[in-house]
Amino acid sequence: MNMSRSRKRTWRSAALAVLLTTGALTGAAPDARGATARTETPVVSSGPADGVTETVVRVRAPLPASFGARPAACDWLSYLRYRSAGGPADSADADRILVAQPGILEGAGAFDSVARTTVARAAAQGTHIEFWALDRRSNCLEDRTGIASGDQHTAVDYYYRGKPVDGRTFPGYVDNGRLGWMVRLGIERTVRDQYDLLAAELPDQPLRDRKVLCGGHSLGGVVTGYFATADFDGNPATTADAGHRQCAGYFALDTTVSTSLADLQGSIPDDTDLPDIGLGYGAIQAGLDSGVLSRTLSAPVLLNPETMTLLAIAGLGALRDPGGEADLPNYLPRNTNIEATNRFLFSEDTAAFLTGTPAVRDFRLTNQAVLGALMDDHSVPLAFLQSSVGFFDGGPVVDKSFPVANGAESRPGLFGGEYKAIPDRPGGPLYTWRAYDRVGDPDDPGYRSADGTPFTDAGKEVTDIQELARSLAEQPLDFTEQYFPTKLVTDLQLSGSPQVKRLIVHPDGLTADPTLTVLAGDGLLAGRVPADLDPVIAPGYQHLDVLTAAPVQNDGRPEPASTSLTEFARDPE
Repeated sequence: MNMSRSRKRTWRSAALAVLLTTGALTGAAPDARGATARTETPVVSSGPADGVTETVVRVRAPLPASFGARPAACDWLSYLRYRSAGGPADSADADRILVAQPGILEGAGAFDSVARTTVARAAAQGTHIEFWALDRRSNCLEDRTGIASGDQHTAVDYYYRGKPVDGRTFPGYVDNGRLGWMVRLGIERTVRDQYDLLAAELPDQPLRDRKVLCGGHSLGGVVTGYFATADFDGNPATTADAGHRQCAGYFALDTTVSTSLADLQGSIPDDTDLPDIGLGYGAIQAGLDSGVLSRTLSAPVLLNPETMTLLAIAGLGALRDPGGEADLPNYLPRNTNIEATNRFLFSEDTAAFLTGTPAVRDFRLTNQAVLGALMDDHSVPLAFLQSSVGFFDGGPVVDKSFPVANGAESRPGLFGGEYKAIPDRPGGPLYTWRAYDRVGDPDDPGYRSADGTPFTDAGKEVTDIQELARSLAEQPLDFTEQYFPTKLVTDLQLSGSPQVKRLIVHPDGLTADPTLTVLAGDGLLAGRVPADLDPVIAPGYQHLDVLTAAPVQNDGRPEPASTSLTEFARDPE
């Protein structure tokens, strides 16, 4: 019998709620004034018994006064620390420490599966490594109280109906006018935060130079490139503080370690012949300062703090009762954001999008199927949110032709390359979800598009939807990111401006250390990466799969991203 569909999971909701809402501490280090400067808290997980210990670490690192008023929580840096239960307790004694920067709209929780698998695989081979999944400072604004309750209805009531949880009432999502302190959370502050965290946690610079591997996923590869080329003491002649001297190597997960967003499109262009004198940079900074521009990467619908929270709420339902019939679409309020988002994600064609009929609430779906519809590469039309977690089951499906028709030659890369499907019978059978490791089984209906193309096959399904649900719902630091700083992405888009170019003090830092590049075979960079990077290709993977894929794949092979990271950690040279 397949273990992924027979394993019973236990939800320790009471303990989880206590840990996540009160922040019970197992370790608190005082600073010179006697104030707490570091906390480390165990993470209670219903994850597999893999011999991996997970904690959430917070280190006090106040921003300069020039950033202005901000919540006290935003003067702390946070990360998820994964280590072997049988390994050393002190990070400095580990054989290697992998430090990972998240991608766009992504939090530390997104690394949960790849971190666990990598640490466990290394321990099985006699190497004790740690994996640190970093959280951006702006994630201090997130409120996980409702999710941490462990109950989907309680979460919805907390975030939408003003009902308290453990005496706390949701204060609402933070609006642009209260985010003035974020207007300088750009690439310079982001890499400085990583440096300050490493220096605080591993004070011995030669040790960092020998043991730390720096990397990231998606946008995190570009952040790593700027970290590698940065100078942190203001004196380029002294190199112990240089970014590349904090790392023994680099790793890139469906990205490249570079200093250009263009690299994420698989091209590395030369500078334009027209010099950038920084006017665009100044105009954008003025727009952020005044609040005319949104200080976070947010849209009125689809991509905003509310919809990012909805993914965790959907994960919570799938985790608690995967095969139960979902009532989430009907239990959610029908506000403009939710209605428009549901139409975009769950409309068969343009007519359904415009009329709202049939709507997602008109279908009978299990909790797993709701999560699959939101994140599977054969359903969600946003490539950077896609993973390969299986397929719909239990009833007929048809082609999803909105927003782009299947097979269209001019299909934008933003939507991904896989054919999209949608349930066909509103009010009909209970649509279930076929897990990644049951695709291709003898009882698989083998759904096909109208043109005869199979929607999927076993070789393209790699992520366990229940483990994805756990990462979304259980992690104390979010899988998704509610408040991504606009300043960070505009800095990277304006990499040719003198204000950003000055940050690249040690350009040779990009090649100073060995690099491992792991690419999703069907991801954002598929077929567009220079061959001289010598990447490891994970076949069938989508953009998120390099983080979420199951330890053992359908054909019995070990998961390639974690396998490559394990080997690289053992010997980066």
